[in-house]
Amino acid sequence: MATLQGQPVLILKEGTQRTVGRDAQRMNILAARVIAEAVRSTLGPRGMDKMLVDSLGDVVITNDGVTILKEIDVEHPAAKMVVEIAKTQENEVGDGTTTAVVIAGELLKKAEDLLDNEIHPTIIANGYRLAAEKAMEILNEIAIDVSKDDEETLKKIAATAMTGKGAEVAINKLSEIVVKAVKQVAEEENGRIEVDTDNIKIEKRTGASVEETELIEGIVLDKEVVHPGMPKRIKDAKILVYNGALEVKETETDAKINITDPEMLQKFIEQEEKMIKDMVDKITEAGANVVFCQKGIDDLAQYYLAKAGVLAVRRVKKSDIEKIAKACGARILTDLRDISSDDLGEADLVEEKKVGDEKMVFVTGCKNPKAVTVLVRGGTEHIVDEIARGLEDAIKVVAVALEDGKVVAGAGGPEIELSLRLRDWAPSLGGREQLAAEAFASALEVIPKTLAENAGLDPIDVLVELKKAHEDGKVYSGVDVDTGKVVDMKDTGVLEPLRIKTQAIESATEVAVMLLRIDDVIAAKELSKGKGDEGDEGGMGDMGGMGF
Repeated sequence: MATLQGQPVLILKEGTQRTVGRDAQRMNILAARVIAEAVRSTLGPRGMDKMLVDSLGDVVITNDGVTILKEIDVEHPAAKMVVEIAKTQENEVGDGTTTAVVIAGELLKKAEDLLDNEIHPTIIANGYRLAAEKAMEILNEIAIDVSKDDEETLKKIAATAMTGKGAEVAINKLSEIVVKAVKQVAEEENGRIEVDTDNIKIEKRTGASVEETELIEGIVLDKEVVHPGMPKRIKDAKILVYNGALEVKETETDAKINITDPEMLQKFIEQEEKMIKDMVDKITEAGANVVFCQKGIDDLAQYYLAKAGVLAVRRVKKSDIEKIAKACGARILTDLRDISSDDLGEADLVEEKKVGDEKMVFVTGCKNPKAVTVLVRGGTEHIVDEIARGLEDAIKVVAVALEDGKVVAGAGGPEIELSLRLRDWAPSLGGREQLAAEAFASALEVIPKTLAENAGLDPIDVLVELKKAHEDGKVYSGVDVDTGKVVDMKDTGVLEPLRIKTQAIESATEVAVMLLRIDDVIAAKELSKGKGDEGDEGGMGDMGGMGF
């Protein structure tokens, strides 16, 4: 609303909420900090779990930051931006989601103190950016090199990622599985290692203990053989991977067939049968004794395949079809007309086995599989889900460590080292940016402080001891949450890929800077329900809109 010569001029729609200046910043900072507080207690090996119940009553029990933030219903736009950090961290690195969100919350908390001291938001933003750049340099300096042959270090990286996620009962075995799986699918090009973690399939089954989780050097399908007359076990398998359907094709144009007497009908049926039999004959002539089909398999085709002693599985997901082809070295066929023995993949054994309550098809003994499966076991569905989440994080983390070849010590060590070095460097900036850089350095201390709090230790004592160790040049010192002592994490084996820290700091800084630069929030009025619309996600004006 504005006035022109005493006449009111309506600019924004009626019911629009507008928050301006310091109020807008305060609301946004508060929203982001609430999100950080929500996940803060889950940080570290002694972090607590959250039980999340959705509107349908489904329960998720986890302490994985990104899973928590995906499950809760967040409404405030600033809070949504912080949730995006966690998702980016998950996609880029796989672990460190809670770290990224907690740092972002603390950066904004420190920024609020500076705003109260009349320091302009753009000066704070600039100081934060400069500090983040310097932090990247320092992290690269203190990073430790790791090679693909150093399996012990890679296992420690995997164990660090899984600690605190319910995997402690079988941490050594699971770490071994992760390293083996990642090394199996890793490919070296021009001296660089690349790992596509999508080639590691995680299949979950309740029953048995976590200890019985195993790595299958091949593919496990949550499917069963289509016909009871088919063999359930085939040695020296020759595998056809087909992304079509073993059925009579329907015409693409609308066609009408007039049948005037029973003989014509009989010929029509016989012709259809002949077409299906020809398809099956082509498959068997090429030497295939196992068929994985992305679409359907006609009843008659099933009968002919069973008669020929072929094991067939239908309606296999596209992603699984690609993994099977990579594992056994087959070509994915789209047409059976030009099928040859060269198109087939090979495996020592394809068999249907009962795992828990259901049957699964195992493709094992592939020569050099570029796709593998981890079969996760556990007592209940919630345990299996949490172990699977831990494994996914560990797989991504080991892949990142192999690709970058650099790791840092964990347990709050890098953050304290950064904090001390940034404090020494900040005066060189001059001007008010120095205050922002010092605030950035203080904000990083939230990680060791939170680790100590979550382990029931005194955070002040831990921070003092950590700072003393780092000032004495012990770069890899971190807090041992079991004993409360400060120890060398390189020796203890608490290691994380460098990218976890760099990505977390970059993302946290970006979102903090973005929120600080907002001085005007204009939120449209929520659409009334029941008019064909479910309502807009407006309502930025008050924190009552937070969905938890």
